[in-house]
Amino acid sequence: MNDSISRRSGTLDTGAYESVTRGIKVVVKPFYLDDQSEPDENHFVWAYHVEIVNDGHERVQLRTRYWRITDALGRVQEVRGPGVVGEQPVLDPGEAFEYTSGTPLPTPSGIMAGTYQMEGTNGEQFDVEIPAFSLDSPHQAVNLN
Repeated sequence: MNDSISRRSGTLDTGAYESVTRGIKVVVKPFYLDDQSEPDENHFVWAYHVEIVNDGHERVQLRTRYWRITDALGRVQEVRGPGVVGEQPVLDPGEAFEYTSGTPLPTPSGIMAGTYQMEGTNGEQFDVEIPAFSLDSPHQAVNLN
């Protein structure tokens, strides 16, 4: 896992998905992990790198996460829990936190989306959107419309 808090003004990578809620920017870049996947056994694995940037004017702390993971057959798995990768980072204005995590699916494609619950310095809690992002592998059928 790669996680860190840094001060930066980054640029959006190609292949990345981005959303902004109340000055909190979330950028996600998914990667298919061929070496950990077993397509013949319906086991497909992705990693996703997340960058959370506080472009707002107040200190915030990430309290909880919620993920909605949908496979290619429409089956949904929901994941809720405290923080991310075992941490509840505090971000001052201008700071960023990055981490990498992953998910397996029984199908060669899917989609993920969710929210982070943040807490401001005044104790107010609010949800920050995690942009929906596509999980695509080279093992999926391609349909041209």
